Amino acid sequence: MINNLQNKKIAIVCDWIKDWGGAEVVLEQILETFPNADIFTSVFWQETNPIFEGRKITTSFIQKIPLLNKSHKLALWLRPLAFESFDLSQYDIVISSTSAESKWVITKPETIQICYCHTPTRYFWSHYHEYLQMMEFGGILNWIGKKIAPGKIHKLRQWDFCAAKRPDYFIANSKNTRSRISKYYKRESEVIYPCIDINNFKFLEKKQDYYFYIWRCIPYKKFDLLVDAFNKNWKNLIIATNTDNKLYRELKEKSQNNIEWKFNASREEITDYYANAKAFIFPPEEDFWIVPLEAMASWTPVIAYWKWWALETVVENQTGIFFLKQTVDSLNETINKFETLSFDAKIIREHAENFDKNIFKKKLTNFIEDKINY
Repeated sequence: MINNLQNKKIAIVCDWIKDWGGAEVVLEQILETFPNADIFTSVFWQETNPIFEGRKITTSFIQKIPLLNKSHKLALWLRPLAFESFDLSQYDIVISSTSAESKWVITKPETIQICYCHTPTRYFWSHYHEYLQMMEFGGILNWIGKKIAPGKIHKLRQWDFCAAKRPDYFIANSKNTRSRISKYYKRESEVIYPCIDINNFKFLEKKQDYYFYIWRCIPYKKFDLLVDAFNKNWKNLIIATNTDNKLYRELKEKSQNNIEWKFNASREEITDYYANAKAFIFPPEEDFWIVPLEAMASWTPVIAYWKWWALETVVENQTGIFFLKQTVDSLNETINKFETLSFDAKIIREHAENFDKNIFKKKLTNFIEDKINY
């Protein structure tokens, strides 16, 4: 780390620390970049994770509220107050890693506040109507939520727009996110891609006869599209998730024998699934997503939906191919095409090396150094 930052007192703020996903991978890299930084978050449930060992972690009042402290959706109305309640007056630099409300923190005028934005808050802006239709509270709570949400979200959307004026600088995780920051927040931003630890993935010369997909089983991740497509094509698919919800149970129940679900797989098992797969399937619309990079770091090509983050990471006919519509027929046609092609594993791996975490850490450090010296 450059000397100018070594004497700075730094706080890292994130929306919540619960499950482990792409945003948490980015958080881990930020923590590695600033090993003495303190952490502020609405709730914290990663006590056994070694990356937090020895860290000063401050949680909000939501941590002490039963039920709400385990459901960030139910705590939506409280998180703005939670982040505004943090006292960050002793810090020289505040970095928020956020796709929700952690950028709402209040800092002193002389504090440099930087927002690493994964996307403007989806349920306020780009995916508002989708979230309104797919509430997962259950039963009567879904009905109540759909009735009261429009009025409440309107107020929160205004609050979010105003809060987006608080950071001094925005960093976007992709070009698509940069365009959303401009559209919804009227702010400029610089793109610094999230990255992976390239050394955590391995090469297996002989691939096995299956396709692979992994993530949280929620509607916009398009697990349903894969199940429908592979129920029809009868090719082998392994799906890994740690999400036990109604959607997971319904999709698992309707899956044919060629679809194998892996629940709560270990990191070592996931690494093996990447390395052994003939291809990784990437079906959703995403602002950014770490997992296609992990697949390519495993020398595995990607079959991706032709939209957003995939266009910034997958090189057609070199590291993978695209399907044009989120339909069963479009996906299956592309899978059939994929099986007539050959890919150079070395080229795939070399492309993934452009997204090594050391590149991310260097770019982030240089960005902050530039702002300090501005």
